[in-house]
Amino acid sequence: MECAWYLCVCSLLCAWPAAAGHPCSIDSKGWADCSGRSLLHTPDSLPGNITSLDLSFNSLAMPRSGTFLIHFPSLHALNLSHNIIPTLYPAVFSNLWALHLLDLSSCNISHLHPEAFQGLRNLDTLLLKNNKLQILRLPAFLAFRALVHLDLRNNDLLSVDALVLQLMERTQQVLLQGNPWVCNCSMYPFQQWQQQRRAITTAATTSSPAGKGGNSWPYLVGFLVAAVGISILIALAAKCKLFHMNFVSYRHQPLPDTSSMGVAWGENQSMPSAAGLQLEDDDGFIEDNYIQPSEQLQEEDELEPHFSL
Repeated sequence: MECAWYLCVCSLLCAWPAAAGHPCSIDSKGWADCSGRSLLHTPDSLPGNITSLDLSFNSLAMPRSGTFLIHFPSLHALNLSHNIIPTLYPAVFSNLWALHLLDLSSCNISHLHPEAFQGLRNLDTLLLKNNKLQILRLPAFLAFRALVHLDLRNNDLLSVDALVLQLMERTQQVLLQGNPWVCNCSMYPFQQWQQQRRAITTAATTSSPAGKGGNSWPYLVGFLVAAVGISILIALAAKCKLFHMNFVSYRHQPLPDTSSMGVAWGENQSMPSAAGLQLEDDDGFIEDNYIQPSEQLQEEDELEPHFSL
């Protein structure tokens, strides 16, 4: 009995989308998944309070006038990727004032009406990659006030309005890879903007996390200057010391002639050592009356010849 009741409930849940008139699945958080259902129009039976809607991989026909999703003003995210939408007509999203994310990737878009994004004042993420856009003009981007992420990769962009660059400057992340830019005079402002943007991105990537260590180069320069200054001072001090030593050596008196000293002392007597000379210099000079008379008489007696009878 319980198994039969369980199967009945499952059958009702599985048949509910068909009974409700739409093939989409809706979860408890208000996300409606209608992807890949071969839809030509948005199911009218969807609840009006859904916050996210995925209509990718369908064959939707966009209206030429009026609002595309007039019954879903609470949408925060809308995925329209992989639908054939060559042109975005004016005010097609005008009632989606709460929308934050709009995905229009791979939709073969080649033309944006100047008022195509009218009403999207709270949009922060716009994905337009893998389309056929050739020109970006200012009016189409004036509606954005809170845009943070803009993806324009792999389009056919050849030129950009100079005023659009000023709006892009306020956008935190702009992706433009895979576009065949033509380098000419009219593109010079855009080329300058790209170079500045690339330099800012590179500097932000190479900087240390949490903003620490980004201003370390002044300390490195100061350290190098201090090291060079200390080296110069050491070199000057060494040169001054060497000059002082040379100057003092030139002031010394010349040493006495060793040859004359050898004759005075005789051939058999050795010259006094430097230590002995130093000691005599330290003791002072010897006066003439330093030798006692008795010692002098004794020396004279020893020098006189003695004859023995």
